[in-house]
Amino acid sequence: MKRLADKVTLITGAGRGIGAAIAFAFAREGAAVVLAELDIETARQTAEQIKAQTGARVLAVQTDVTQSASVQHAVSEAEQAFGAVDVLVNNAGINVFCDPLTMSDDDWRRCFAVDLDGVWNGCRAVLPGMVERGAGSIVNIASTHAFKIIPGCFPYPVAKHGVIGLTRALGIEYAPRNVRVNAIAPGYIETQLTHDWWNEQADPAAAKQATLALQPMKRIGRPEEVAMTAVFLASDEAPFINATCITVDGGRSAVYHD
Repeated sequence: MKRLADKVTLITGAGRGIGAAIAFAFAREGAAVVLAELDIETARQTAEQIKAQTGARVLAVQTDVTQSASVQHAVSEAEQAFGAVDVLVNNAGINVFCDPLTMSDDDWRRCFAVDLDGVWNGCRAVLPGMVERGAGSIVNIASTHAFKIIPGCFPYPVAKHGVIGLTRALGIEYAPRNVRVNAIAPGYIETQLTHDWWNEQADPAAAKQATLALQPMKRIGRPEEVAMTAVFLASDEAPFINATCITVDGGRSAVYHD
């Protein structure tokens, strides 16, 4: 029996990276998967690959998580295609790293619009149905920035701290209705964004090696490793896990100093 058999799942920012890995993992575990993605062409390409490799029911819907109406539209499309949404993964996010005193108002608003408001928009769109049915799982992709601070990354960690607060508050609020809300905090994960950051440095190879040297396991994580944690939280194997965050960082956040 597949772990997500017959579950309808919606994943934001699922066109590439961690979101795409989650979509593939959910499909392999028997879920119908809706890729809610701003870049619709990327989402369609990923959806075609998922369908070809897994035979799963897949739908790509153009979605701007900063707009509540757009997220609600994605949920409506999912319901029309596959039925009520059982699982939501709020994965869409952006990196906004600034100096606090020179950061523009637009940078602040852009960070929070995607990284925190976008998560709330997703939750608000699916919660009424989940509460009514008395079942549902929401998985919010946070970050180790949600509890560790790296200088030069403001205001990203502020938004991610908010995601943890939102997760805990909603998890407790709707626990009596059997709706679980949890988060995953990835550390360094080998996505295209990570490679882009290395390549922007003066010596990309040295930048990569410096990152790897910081890790207790001397490697960074793979998107699939985050994805399988999401599968667990979304499945019926985690019925008593609620309002918490699972860290996926190879132990890096446990290190006091190097």
